[in-house]
Amino acid sequence: MTVVTGGKSVYGATLGILMLEARFPRIPGDMGNALTFPFPVQYRVVREASPDRVVRHRGEGLLEAFVAAARDLAAHGVDGITTNCGFLSLFQEELAAAVALPVATSSLMQVAMVNRTLPPGRRAGVLTISASTLTPEHLEKAGVPADTPIGTTEGGQEFTAAILDNRLTLDVDKARADNVAAARDLCAAHPDIGAIVLECTNMTPYAADIRAATGMPVYSILNFVTWFQASLSPQVF
Repeated sequence: MTVVTGGKSVYGATLGILMLEARFPRIPGDMGNALTFPFPVQYRVVREASPDRVVRHRGEGLLEAFVAAARDLAAHGVDGITTNCGFLSLFQEELAAAVALPVATSSLMQVAMVNRTLPPGRRAGVLTISASTLTPEHLEKAGVPADTPIGTTEGGQEFTAAILDNRLTLDVDKARADNVAAARDLCAAHPDIGAIVLECTNMTPYAADIRAATGMPVYSILNFVTWFQASLSPQVF
């Protein structure tokens, strides 16, 4: 006889994702495209949390909305929560306290771990969508060393503007070129870089291109949440 116990509203999707309210295209590889993941996920869109407001204005006034959405995910049966913006590292402590579940707000949280994997004299660099608004507090909240090299797509033709201005269209080829060029510039400016961590969850579709162009290991939000989800639903052998 097999007896099972209930208590959740939804089963089989252990990872919950807090989403910004955005309209730009979510191509495969983007965190907002559910086909990106090799496992089911649950989404909650946080209303009025635009890319501009979260990235350029520190998510001011949005903490309560994120907490409410996180609690709703928890009530619907997730076992861990992440977000689709690396700048939400600012809310790491508050979200973890609010839901009493494991919370991984930002891809930036990988930096310290990646540094431990590298040979002496090498360190991780960060590629971000907006270096001008990525503050020391964002880094500190994610456990990123203060002297970590930072590169950005802000000077490109397409990627940063399309995402942060929340456009309806995205030129994927130009966005890819922006990411590759920014990664190359980052490595050229800091020869001691031994790996690249992508802050922005929208950069994941270009991780393979960055790897090919720089020769560096590339860590994205997909790396991070795949590891995270594996702890919530371990493989049965």
